[in-house]
Formats: sequence, C-alpha cells, structure tokens
Amino acid sequence: MQRARVAMPRSSLFLDTGVATAVLGCALLLGRQDTGEGYPPLDAAGCLLTLAVHLLLCWRHRSPGAVTGGIFALWTVYISLGYWPVVNSLAAQLALYTLASTRPPRTAVTAGAGLGAIWLYGGFVAPEGSVAAAAALGIVVPAVLVRFGQSARESERRGERLAELAAQLQEERDAKALRAVAEEQARIARELHDVIAHHISVIAVQSGLADYVFDTDPGTARRALGTIADTSSEALEEMRRMLTLLRAGDNAPESYAPMPTLGGLVDMAARMEAGGVPVELVVEGEPRTLPPGVELCAYRVVQEALTNVLKHARPGGAVVTVRYGTHHLLVSVTDDGPGPDPARVDTGGGHGLIGMHERAKLYGGAVTTGPGPEGGFRVRLTLPTSTTTAGEAPADT
Repeated sequence: MQRARVAMPRSSLFLDTGVATAVLGCALLLGRQDTGEGYPPLDAAGCLLTLAVHLLLCWRHRSPGAVTGGIFALWTVYISLGYWPVVNSLAAQLALYTLASTRPPRTAVTAGAGLGAIWLYGGFVAPEGSVAAAAALGIVVPAVLVRFGQSARESERRGERLAELAAQLQEERDAKALRAVAEEQARIARELHDVIAHHISVIAVQSGLADYVFDTDPGTARRALGTIADTSSEALEEMRRMLTLLRAGDNAPESYAPMPTLGGLVDMAARMEAGGVPVELVVEGEPRTLPPGVELCAYRVVQEALTNVLKHARPGGAVVTVRYGTHHLLVSVTDDGPGPDPARVDTGGGHGLIGMHERAKLYGGAVTTGPGPEGGFRVRLTLPTSTTTAGEAPADT
C-alpha cells in the first residue's frame, strides 16, 4: 500500500498545497486582528515565519514526521518572539493529525505530547494569558487529534486488508475456474475417447471383413456394410448430442437423445457380435433405475473394456456381467482371449484404463483389471448406488 501512495505524489502535492494556502490565508487574517491580549500584529518576521510554517504543510503526506517536527520548531520560535500562538496553531494541529493517521500509536502520542508542551509554553510566555487554559488546550486538543488520527489509520489498514482479501479471493476464484476448465476438458476427453475408440474399432473390423469377403460372400459384405452404417450413425448421434450439450449447457433441447444407460448394453453386445466378437450379457439381481451418472459410468467402462477385447483379444469372446446389489452395482467384463496383453496391463500409460479409473473414482467406485479366474482378461467395476460411502467393500459381491 505504500507503493500506492508514492505512485500519486503529484496529485497529493497539489492537494496539500491547496490546503496549506487556505490555512495560510486564515492565519494571516488572524494575525492582522487586534486580540486585545497584548499580542502585536504580524510584522515582516511574523509573516515570514507563518509562511514557512504553512509551506511545510505541502509535504505533510510524503514526510509526516519531518514536517511535524519542522512545524513544531518554527511554531516555538514564533511564540518565543511574542506573536499570538493561535495564528499557527491550525497548521501544527493538521500536521499532528496527519502524523497520527500514518504512524504507529507511540509516535503519534510522542508528537501529541510535543504539541501539548508548546501550548503550555505559549501559556507561560503569554502577556495576559492563562496557564490553566493553555494546559487544558495542551491536553484536550492533542488527545482528540491523536485519537481521530489513529482511527483514520485503522480504517485505512482495514481497507488495505479488505483489498488484499478481495485480491486473494479473486485469485482463488480464478484458480478454481482454471481447475474447473481442466476438469471439464478431462471429462470431454474421456467422453470423446470412449465414443470414438469403440465405434471406430467396430467400423475398422467390419470394413476389413467387407473387403475380405466382397467377392466371395456378397451377403456377409452387405451385412458388414450395414453394421458400419449403423455404428457410424450411432457415433455421430452421440458426438452430436455431446457437442449440443456443450454449446447449450442447461438450455439443451429436452427432445435430444438421453445419455447412454445400462439398457444400451444389449445393442452394444449385438454390435460387438456383428464385429466378430461373441458377447454374452448376464444380468443378476433385480434391475432398477440408477442415478444417471452411475449408469453412464458403468456403460462407458463396459464400452472401453469391449473395445479392448475387440482390439487385443480376438478371436475370443466376452462375458459382461451386471449384478444389482443392495447398495452396489458390480459390472465385470471377462474375455477368453489368449491371456494378458502388455498393451492392456494397467501401467498408467493407456488413456482407456486411466479413463476407467477416473470415472469410477468420480462416483466413489473402483476398477480392477487383470487376468481372469479362468484365463483371459477381466475388468471389474464396483460402484455405490445408495448410502454406502466410497471405498466401503460391497457386502453382496
């Protein structure tokens, strides 16, 4: 905050010059009056001292300690020459207030005591003055000025603190916004990976099949082309829905296709079988409607697991098991391929496996991957569906 005061010296100097000029005019006007207390009117020496006292006020904000000391010294000389103390008292009081509003209490109290001592000195040397009245002024006036000056200082410090807190809050808000953007980017990346990887893998397999049997088995080639058309249409539909939601946010059309759910696993299994990978879908327990996020998470994990089967475990098949527990949903995808493939081992480098773990963690679940109990490879997802807490082992698995 000190830097902010130094950054505007010109405007501050102009303001202090204007104040000094106004106070000087009042002082000279008072000095020309007949007080009736034996004080002489201002002569050339008195006017020069008064001018010097008020000239120092122009720098009261830049060097309040030096200005206050200089004014007190000149004012003491002025009083010792027999002039009326009231003439320059306003300048001294203004200097003390400025000092008290910018310096610690100890410095302000010391300067206040100095002002009181000068008032008391003026009472002693006054031609017809009262020492008691001067002592009262020397106590009351400095005490009031120091008190108000310290209050102004505390108010300024509170304002500076509030400004710092506001800046800190803005920084935290910006950091939170950046984190939200990063999380949203990661979510979009996961969605795009899951949609594109699965559908493009199916399309690649079907196009290869169609090319292979194009001349020898036109019927199979035609069915493969039909599967390609259906799969590409579904992929475009999912991507269009995702992009529409990103553009529209909460104002997305209600008529647009909903997010995928576990009910779509039947179509996914049929699509995989058309790609040459037999998939058996087993549902255990009583199917029920789950939170949309849980169903989407389970759907995407199965989709990624079957995509890996299509790419790495052919010509084996796969079994998808969905078990509805009391408080948990258990989903497993097990293939009977040649065994663990280094490309599918959870080393932390694959986007698909990372996406599985991130999705499960987002909903308080967990994903385990590794060799199946009877060979092949297995992906196992556990998700809480009710009041159980994340990390709690399911009681019904």
